[in-house]
Amino acid sequence: MRDPATDKEMIHTLSVYVANKPGVLARIAQVFARRGYNIDSLVVSSSMDGRYSRMTIAAKGSAQGLHQIIKQVSKLVDVLHCTDHAFDSAAVQEMALIKVGVDVEGRTEALQVCEHFGAKTVDLTETSMIVMVTGGSEKVEACVGMFQKFKIIELVRTGKVLMARGDQVT
Repeated sequence: MRDPATDKEMIHTLSVYVANKPGVLARIAQVFARRGYNIDSLVVSSSMDGRYSRMTIAAKGSAQGLHQIIKQVSKLVDVLHCTDHAFDSAAVQEMALIKVGVDVEGRTEALQVCEHFGAKTVDLTETSMIVMVTGGSEKVEACVGMFQKFKIIELVRTGKVLMARGDQVT
């Protein structure tokens, strides 16, 4: 969907509750591919009941196209429900691990960046450090941007995970 204020496509975050069986992910991904949509991020994890899994899928596109995808995904055999949370009140988080090349002289400045973003160091050597930052996409992007002044050796990001607030169903 395009945001009328900025005329940009919006990122929609879908929550798909599925039976924990082989092939379910492939069938869901195929629905997106047939409609010409790219999946921007995908997180899959078991629910509290191990027979089911929760998929959180972020995709950019028109509301109409994603509405059709939701209808098609909902019809798949092992899908219990599929919900778009683009306009819902939800807690949305991401996590990134950033391996930064820093020497002893640059370490203090890198640690100040960590402190500013509430990031944690998960590994520290003479020549590098691994930082973990969590939060919304904008916060993660900003943190990665601040570490650009150092040498980023590796970057690994999770996709978005979300949970609907209050009594809403995720």
